Amino acid sequence: MLKRFFIVAVVLLVSEVASAQQMITDSVLTLQQCLDLGVNNNLLVKQTEAQMEASRIYWQQARENLLPSINGSVNHSISEGRSINPFTNGYITQPITSGNYNLSGNLILSSGLTLQNNIRQTSLAYQAGKMDFEQAKNDLTLQLIIAYLQVLSSEDQLTQANTQVLVTQNQEDRTEILNKNGDVPPSQLSDLKGQLASDQIGVINAQNSLDIAKLNLLQLMNVNYRKNIRFQRQAVDFVTTTYNQTADQVYDTSLANFALIKAGKLRRESAEKGVQVAKGALLPTLSLSGGIATNYSSVAQRSVFVDSTVVPTNQFIQTATGRQPVFAVQQNYAGQNISYGDQFRNNYSTSVSLGLNVPILNAFQNRNKIKLAKLNLQTERYNEQANQVQLKVNVDQAFANMTAAYDRYQLLSKQVEAYGESFRIAEIKFNAGALTSVDFIIVKGNLDKAKTSLINARYDYLVRTKILDYYQGKLAL
Repeated sequence: MLKRFFIVAVVLLVSEVASAQQMITDSVLTLQQCLDLGVNNNLLVKQTEAQMEASRIYWQQARENLLPSINGSVNHSISEGRSINPFTNGYITQPITSGNYNLSGNLILSSGLTLQNNIRQTSLAYQAGKMDFEQAKNDLTLQLIIAYLQVLSSEDQLTQANTQVLVTQNQEDRTEILNKNGDVPPSQLSDLKGQLASDQIGVINAQNSLDIAKLNLLQLMNVNYRKNIRFQRQAVDFVTTTYNQTADQVYDTSLANFALIKAGKLRRESAEKGVQVAKGALLPTLSLSGGIATNYSSVAQRSVFVDSTVVPTNQFIQTATGRQPVFAVQQNYAGQNISYGDQFRNNYSTSVSLGLNVPILNAFQNRNKIKLAKLNLQTERYNEQANQVQLKVNVDQAFANMTAAYDRYQLLSKQVEAYGESFRIAEIKFNAGALTSVDFIIVKGNLDKAKTSLINARYDYLVRTKILDYYQGKLAL
């Protein structure tokens, strides 16, 4: 029965893994699925999560340091030859088996608030660790969104490349028929065949770019590469609009929401508590201690009454009849080993003590620790200020790049519209024989380049807006 249960469990597990792998390889992945897989699988995120968990354990230990410490000890020994009887403290020459049992506890009553400040310090450090974890997830999210958009951009580029091939192929087929009838010169057909080969190379390059974009996205997700994986497009198919915030507004929001800034602030506050912890070491420590102990010895004995006898005392008294000896009653005792249980119950002792430890001189270690804690605090202040300054620089650069990308997109939209009209007219003239193949290829090339540039500009603008959202802590698509 157990064997059958094990087999069924293995089959179900294999089926579940296979199902998950099938989902990854065959389904159309949404952006949210990519983000979930990336956060769950990315090794850098996992490392940051482990560091956050370590900070939580330090905080937990700081709180548990308020609890009393309780320790127990058991010692058993065997000795031979001349030694001290632990029961009588006299010398004895025989094997002795002895045991000691102790249970002690200690509670810190006052330590200059070092324990309480250490709790606050580690709590702030843990919160900073959570912000680091959040920052790692946000960094990965931004990278995944950019990689996701790059895949969609590469797909659009591939579609555009295939469209270029189709247009050129149709013209090449038409021109070949006209060439057979002698209606066009052979050079015109050769030009179109050369352009068709050029467009087909563009398809190969676009397909290669798409494969690389997929590979980069899957690597971020820590998922094995599968060429047939597809990605949902509806999440980004919207009209590009202007960004509705200024650079200063983005920066102000970033100061309040950016995880890296929050982590720097928390680390500075944690360092401030670290200074108070170091200062507390200069104050006396008051502690309460107590303990209970008992022992056992194999040579421990007690006297047991046996009987009474009359014995001479070697003293005499003078009577009327003469000198008479004096006798006395003597009680006789025999030694009897005390049992282990009796010794364990009867030999116990208790103690309670109140101790005050006053630090006077310890090679100036405490004062040097205060100096180091203050230097650490100053360093965290510099780091916090540096993060804010760098954030301002990054936001300004990102906003400038976004603005340029938007302007570029608007101009390229107009360029595509203009070249589209030129191509429409050129195609009519070319079909009517009023335009040479060279001129037609130039016009078509202008339109193709403009469309390709427009695709790049559109996704570039989307990426730039996502970067600004990333700094404001509201990354979404």
